[in-house]
Amino acid sequence: MAITAQQVKELREKTGAGMMDCKKALTETNGDMDKAIDYLREKGIAKAAKKGDRIAAEGLTSIVVEGDQAVILEVNAETDFVAKNDAFQTLVKELAAHLLANKPASVEEALAQTMENGSTVQDHINAAIAKIGERITLRRFEIKTKPENGAFGAYIHQGGRISVLTIIEGSAEEAVAKDVSMHIAALNPKYVSRDQVTAEEVEHERQVLTQQALNEGKPEKIVAKMVEGRLGKYFEEICVMDQTFVKNPDQKVGQYVQANGATIVEFVRYEVGEGIEKKQDNFAEEVMSQVKKD
Repeated sequence: MAITAQQVKELREKTGAGMMDCKKALTETNGDMDKAIDYLREKGIAKAAKKGDRIAAEGLTSIVVEGDQAVILEVNAETDFVAKNDAFQTLVKELAAHLLANKPASVEEALAQTMENGSTVQDHINAAIAKIGERITLRRFEIKTKPENGAFGAYIHQGGRISVLTIIEGSAEEAVAKDVSMHIAALNPKYVSRDQVTAEEVEHERQVLTQQALNEGKPEKIVAKMVEGRLGKYFEEICVMDQTFVKNPDQKVGQYVQANGATIVEFVRYEVGEGIEKKQDNFAEEVMSQVKKD
């Protein structure tokens, strides 16, 4: 099949590999992006790509904690300027308060609910759109409850660019939970611990690492042992308990939490626009199109 320049561009952005390597990978895999990423990794040309690495949409993430409950949410807009707008920031706070008080099960349910001012959530957002002049959407949210012997760790980075809500159990020390949230904001793990990683994901990674080692010319008799060692490094990348604690390089996060008599129950990390690809307008093409119309 014909490989487009856009496909090559996307693969380069996901892997950091060269243009010709990306084109060859896509050609070999018939344009399958995920298989092309694996192909490049097996050749040792690219590192593992995290889905949703591309940050494009703008807006804010936020967290509100009230007693044993908390909400984390993301509200999107078209430009980064709107995040500094007082009216937009007020809207985010109002939406957070409503979500925490009414606990809708989904965004769709939330938008249909009635707020204290008598308007639906969607109408309230529409009123803000009319005032601010940009398209605004409530993208996602999660409402969490902490255990009686636990604590929330709420951390908001760069004024709302990243928000992390961590729940710990066995300790009511918010400072401990917040330290974990700060770490998660920085290193972006996918899981709390290894037992949360599916067998399918582990096996997929094992296959990629095996092929990678064979392509490096390693003897088959030592490949299996090498792969298990590299799998350990993989877990360190994706599991917060296995990661080196950013505030103390001599300690794992799991060790830090355990030393404080706690365990990590779960965490939610939102980064503005992750997984959303904003349309990239070409200014020169736009001008030329207008010239042709005139």
